[in-house]
Amino acid sequence: MRMTALFILMASTAIANENIPDQYPGSLLYSAPVEFIPGVFSAIGATAPATYDNAGHNNNLSFIVTGKGVVVVNAGGSYGLAAALHAEIKARTDEPVVAVFNENGQGHAMLGNAYWVEQGVPIIAHVDAAAAFADRGFQSLQSSEQVIKERSAGTTVVAPTQTFTDAYTLELGDYLIEARYLGPAHSPGDIVVWLPNQSLVISGDMAFHERMLPIFEDTYTRDWLETWDTAFEPLNATYVIPGHGHPTNMDQVRLYTKGYLEHLRNQVGNLIDEGGGLAEAYYVDQSAYTHLDTFEELATRNAGRVYEQMEFE
Repeated sequence: MRMTALFILMASTAIANENIPDQYPGSLLYSAPVEFIPGVFSAIGATAPATYDNAGHNNNLSFIVTGKGVVVVNAGGSYGLAAALHAEIKARTDEPVVAVFNENGQGHAMLGNAYWVEQGVPIIAHVDAAAAFADRGFQSLQSSEQVIKERSAGTTVVAPTQTFTDAYTLELGDYLIEARYLGPAHSPGDIVVWLPNQSLVISGDMAFHERMLPIFEDTYTRDWLETWDTAFEPLNATYVIPGHGHPTNMDQVRLYTKGYLEHLRNQVGNLIDEGGGLAEAYYVDQSAYTHLDTFEELATRNAGRVYEQMEFE
């Protein structure tokens, strides 16, 4: 009964919208953490690019209160965001934070590492995510400083303290917490955090639904779809906390992640078969997805990158 009530509560909260500058003015966090199922909380970030108003909190910062310590998923995009999340954790439990997982090597997952290392908390990431952050971390920091200005105070580039290749498991209280690398997906070293006893996956950027997914230069969409079918879908999760947007279910993320990738690849594939070029690829039909946040910023870029991949497949 409680899970049902919480699911209704989450569905009735303000819809994630890239035009809402801040939902929690008393904190650097874009929104206050909400308990989705018992013990599992998430502070839902803006479904928009990082801005000064949202303080760079444009992804989901989650934590699990296990009864034997708190496990955080995503360090946050700055020292200040990490500290703000920790303040919210301490307002809800006396349990210490015992581990932080970085879901990938992007700045909004790792730039808060400096704060957590100061607290003596282990920071855990996939080896590929750690390598990506080592390569691009200073660039991410500079970009963040330009956008959020003084709100980036205290933020430095700090690497994860532990890495893994396939899986990293914690057993705390009633929670079996499995950080898993399922295969190539959105960016190097993407992981999911799977709670089998609760049938809940904190999917990170494996799965999107309220905002359009971005396709980077190193996002290989054919591989992402293969990872989805062979490793993510078989989890058969009841609950999904995505990397961006409100907690939801597999039907929604399947529609707007797998469904979108398949649609775009089909559109671009048909164009290639007809002898079309890159200039035409930017205008393939994506009208079914115009309601998603960041559509204007990403749709044409995504189409171009898929064309560049598929013409050599």
